[in-house]
Amino acid sequence: MAVAPAPLPAAVAGWWERVNGSPAWQDGIFGALAVLYGIIAATSFIQVARIQRRVPEYGWTTQKVFQLLNFVVNGARCSIFACRRLVQQVNPPIFQHVILDLPGLAFFSTYAVLALFWAEILYQARGLMTDRLRSGFYAINGVVYALQGFLWLCLWWNPHHSMLVISKLFIAGLSFFTALGFLLYGGRLFLMLKYFPLDSKGRQKKLREVGKVGSICFCCFLARCIMMCFNAFNKEADLDVLDHPVLNFFYYLLVEILPSSLVLYILRRIPAKLQISQYHPLSSG
Repeated sequence: MAVAPAPLPAAVAGWWERVNGSPAWQDGIFGALAVLYGIIAATSFIQVARIQRRVPEYGWTTQKVFQLLNFVVNGARCSIFACRRLVQQVNPPIFQHVILDLPGLAFFSTYAVLALFWAEILYQARGLMTDRLRSGFYAINGVVYALQGFLWLCLWWNPHHSMLVISKLFIAGLSFFTALGFLLYGGRLFLMLKYFPLDSKGRQKKLREVGKVGSICFCCFLARCIMMCFNAFNKEADLDVLDHPVLNFFYYLLVEILPSSLVLYILRRIPAKLQISQYHPLSSG
């Protein structure tokens, strides 16, 4: 007859509840999140400054816009977690949802810029016009923000739990389609680069970059979709309350902090400084 496993000590069994209910742990965990987001924001700002100093004549390239949006998103998250107790006291409660959800939408727009860049490379390689891609990007972002604004208004008008579930499922669906976008355009660009001639300049470096970044972004948004669905249907896993700091820490670490850090590290290279060749006039003789 098998021996039943010994029960866990009460100190270990109640660890989760003690940590979640402790104001000191709450402040410490949310403070740690604020520091991590602040480091990423500072890194992105430094990259924007480096690119501007290195090649100011390029203007607002995709790389610079991507780094700037990362700075905005992570800076907003840093401020929210640093002032989490003040955010939790904002009235009416609908403004709490706006403050907490808006950086998530901006996170979507940030990485949609990267997917747009890859799609433009595919279209240019096939000799197709990219104007429709950029117009579609703006249109999709406009529709997404308009729908989210409509859901906020509905939640304000009827603050029922079902409306909160719909709002979270909207973010989950958005994350799912973003993951599909990276799978589609990242996969197609990876295959295109793979069949380039082996001696093509920069082929191997770009192949590794697209493969790594695409895999990270796909897994990030897919995990975000799954966890938001879990958050929508499980009241015990609510990320919008103060007394779930451990859950908040692992959620934001897995779906924003770690992926952003890896992507920024992979895309850390900045354009080479333009070399202006010397002009040698021909002699009249």
